[in-house]
Amino acid sequence: MSFKTIILITLFIWGAPSTYFRSKFRKIVYKTDDWKINIKPLFIKEIKGLIFNIYPENHKYLKLRKYYSFYLIIYLILFVVYLCIE
Repeated sequence: MSFKTIILITLFIWGAPSTYFRSKFRKIVYKTDDWKINIKPLFIKEIKGLIFNIYPENHKYLKLRKYYSFYLIIYLILFVVYLCIE
């Protein structure tokens, strides 16, 4: 098994919890518990919520933002490594 294949499998495995993190984060950012927030293509406030501190008093948001950012950074690193491997 090649290193590129291992990275691809790791990308799929690492991508599995993305729906959980994104759902939790979107529910906090858009202030809703509605399940439909997961399928709506709303991105502007979500991106602002990741980059900027839009709810500084909300500790749940801050904690989830930190974990979700870390998760996305690792995902990006794995993706770049996959693309750079020949």
